[in-house]
Amino acid sequence: MPQEHLHKFNIEIKVSEEHIDALGHVNNVVYVRWVQEVSAAHWASVAPTQMQEKYLWVVLRHEIDFHKPALPQDTVTGYTWVGEHEGAKFERFVSLYRAGTDELLASAKTTWCLLDAQTMRPKRIDREMLDLL
Repeated sequence: MPQEHLHKFNIEIKVSEEHIDALGHVNNVVYVRWVQEVSAAHWASVAPTQMQEKYLWVVLRHEIDFHKPALPQDTVTGYTWVGEHEGAKFERFVSLYRAGTDELLASAKTTWCLLDAQTMRPKRIDREMLDLL
């Protein structure tokens, strides 16, 4: 496991046949989906059910760098942590590694916006939520 991610949330993702493109490796679009899956898994693991029902997250921006291809039969470890926040927005970082190695496959910085699930309007991120993340 990469040293800098010892205390970050992570999940394992198994590469499947549907992820592979004509070049024989994971298609770039799949990495974007994995960034969202890792992020959603983190939220689901830390936020109480009541909070999950009250708020939704939407992506405003993805920035992703592709470093090495994931291949058939690989398992990928996705790590995530949050960065700066302002109002209803915050940064989330995701790094995708070939499981059990220091091989960085992709890294992403995503800007998320918190919404009130009832009104679908942006909601300022409060201290209670920040403490969870």
